Amino acid sequence: MFASAEIILVAVASLVLLSIIASKISDRFGIPALLLFLLLGMLAGSDGPGGIYFDDPALAQFIGVIALALILFSGGLDTEWQSVRPVVVYGLLLSTVGVFITALVVGLAVQWLLGFSLLQGLLVGAIVSSTDAAAVFSILRSKGINLKGNLRPLLELESGSNDPMAVFLTVGLIQLLTQPQMQLTDLLVLFVLQMVLGAVAGYGMGRLLLLFVNRLHLGYEGLYPVLSLAMVLLTYGLTDLIGGNGFLAVYLAGIVAGSQSFIHKRSLSRFHDGMAWLMQITMFLTLGLLVFPTQLVAVMGGGLLIALVLVFFARPVSIFLTLTISPFNLREKAFLSWVGLRGAVPIVLSTFPFLASLPEANLIFNVVFFIVLISVLLQGTTVPWAARWFGVDAPGPPNRVHPLEYNPIGGIKSELRDLPVPAHSVVVGKRIVELPLPAEFLIVLIARDDDFILPSGATMILAGDTLVTLAEGEVFQRVKTLVNSPA
Repeated sequence: MFASAEIILVAVASLVLLSIIASKISDRFGIPALLLFLLLGMLAGSDGPGGIYFDDPALAQFIGVIALALILFSGGLDTEWQSVRPVVVYGLLLSTVGVFITALVVGLAVQWLLGFSLLQGLLVGAIVSSTDAAAVFSILRSKGINLKGNLRPLLELESGSNDPMAVFLTVGLIQLLTQPQMQLTDLLVLFVLQMVLGAVAGYGMGRLLLLFVNRLHLGYEGLYPVLSLAMVLLTYGLTDLIGGNGFLAVYLAGIVAGSQSFIHKRSLSRFHDGMAWLMQITMFLTLGLLVFPTQLVAVMGGGLLIALVLVFFARPVSIFLTLTISPFNLREKAFLSWVGLRGAVPIVLSTFPFLASLPEANLIFNVVFFIVLISVLLQGTTVPWAARWFGVDAPGPPNRVHPLEYNPIGGIKSELRDLPVPAHSVVVGKRIVELPLPAEFLIVLIARDDDFILPSGATMILAGDTLVTLAEGEVFQRVKTLVNSPA
């Protein structure tokens, strides 16, 4: 007997509303919002007071894939290429070699601790091998965590780009388990094909999105979010159809689009940020509904041991081996090792064995779900503490809401950006007219304490000010270098 449409709408809306309220609890008590979303789904499920029966791995996987595509695009759109460029090599190493090392170490531990075959153990290792973009983006941004040097862009780049490797390893190992005639060379060819096609498609679709947004001149502003949403889904679908990696494509398309100026960029970024939050809530609630908490009791012992191996051994080994030759010091590598959060991606990947009809599918799903719970609970709640303990946290400017909006139109490439003034900056104590600012650079407002000041040439710059500026990317970077120069 199916529930009426009204009951389904009330149930869905209530769960989303409760998730939003849970995010406030997360902000106040430092509990990761994603963990609360999962727990809400579990409480609403058939083993909880909600009593909602949901046992459809195929539907859960479909929802998860769409949600991840939109989350990754939003993450790419918010990624500043200028800050990511210095760590691209290290990010790509972590998202490929680092993922492989993690999968190998965890796979061997699973084989030994749970009595799985080598391929089965490696499959579990592959499923939990990638850090979760949704979890990392959410915790770093919602907690306002500022990190020294290039740690933050490296973490965001790694978490956004390592899903393709985890997907490839998971699918490849399932094929080896279900098709014994396959050779490792076949997987290598598949890997190269997926990554190359994914990268090409992502770059091409990102450029096409920019072309459409800037050239179509739609009569209704509300159609631009619809256009970008359609392009994201088209990017993933077409890339997957031609044999490429859709997750890599949507993330790269977001980076390509975000690195350029385009019409309604600020409003589109806010739209996709909202979509990313909706997708996180939807995905974690769905995955929470899919699990039967009573079945987790049987895997608690083995799952806890594997989670500890992952957190305290596999992740650190992958970080220290992959970044052996890098500018990151011991404390920074230790912090990177700790912020290896697992989230929805491993749970989504753990539905793949169900669709492949593997006999161990249910056990794998429950073990992976328990590992994710431990990771989010242990690591997710301690990220701010770890940043302080390892000495990698840095003071950052407060988040402010601008009292104005700016949407570039036509050929205007300038963007509205915040530029904090450090305490020992060379510009402190000088009037704006005295500064060697390019003609293309405009200071629109100055945020000082809890107020905004309309500047003039005689306005003096003070330590702690935040300049609200209007300029093109290259010009902004030149002035940023000036402002960050010591007196």
